[in-house]
Amino acid sequence: MDVFEAVAEPNRRALLDVLMSGERTAGELVATLPDLTQPTVSRHLRILREVGLVEVRPDAQRRVYALRADGLAPIDDWIERYRRFWSGHLDALERHLHEQHGGKP
Repeated sequence: MDVFEAVAEPNRRALLDVLMSGERTAGELVATLPDLTQPTVSRHLRILREVGLVEVRPDAQRRVYALRADGLAPIDDWIERYRRFWSGHLDALERHLHEQHGGKP
């Protein structure tokens, strides 16, 4: 599995969203997805760890998860090509709207 497949699953995206605000224990992460069992959340966390999106460290008997700063780099690299596309189209739209309003901002 790669990063793209990992983030395609909504529950894994939800876990990433929670981790954006900081480290969380496995138990805290399980609590954020009440419709899922602890083993299911653990499987999602394992996948996120294997593809490099999160890291885990032991803290006594607990496991603490955090986002990896570079984990989303493959997605960012891929989407960079499309940012240029969007940016060009947004610039053209801005010019068009500017012209429609007689050059007024």
